Amino acid sequence: MILKNTTIDTTWTLFLDRDGVINRRIENDYVKILSEFEFLEGVVSAIQKATLLFGKIIVVTNQQGIGKGIYTEMQLHLIHSYMLDEIEKQGGKITKVYHSPHLASENHTFRKPNIGMALQAKKEFLDIDFSKSIMIGDSMSDMDFGKNAGMKTIFISDENIVNDKIDACFPSLLEAITYLQKTTVC
Repeated sequence: MILKNTTIDTTWTLFLDRDGVINRRIENDYVKILSEFEFLEGVVSAIQKATLLFGKIIVVTNQQGIGKGIYTEMQLHLIHSYMLDEIEKQGGKITKVYHSPHLASENHTFRKPNIGMALQAKKEFLDIDFSKSIMIGDSMSDMDFGKNAGMKTIFISDENIVNDKIDACFPSLLEAITYLQKTTVC
């Protein structure tokens, strides 16, 4: 499986998608206001565990609802402030959140599967090494993003999806992080 004979330490970076990985995805809609943001079960605990394992945790999220005029940058900022505060209250730490407000039709460099958000993170945090990074997401654009940047990839799904862009598949972020913890124990 993924990372066999590899030890994750604080030189590694974890990249996370948001909707469907950290919080409940709203089908055919967007999380537009704080009351619609709902952590998935076990996520806060998973991020607390990941904080001890990885040097950095970076959230990369497409938010084209902003580009469509459905919600604003300020509404997104309020949601992310709440998310970060709740995670920190439980001992977790997200290093930075990047988002792309661009429409899918724009094919903007910052919109996944393009790697603009990864390159921006590397520009701000010079010690990020994509070969020592893992992208966890719930869509193929997340997997493409990870592979396009040279990362390992973990797909969050109730089904075991087999694809050459997916290094491992787990039903939840908590199960993925628990597996990664076990593989790094000496």
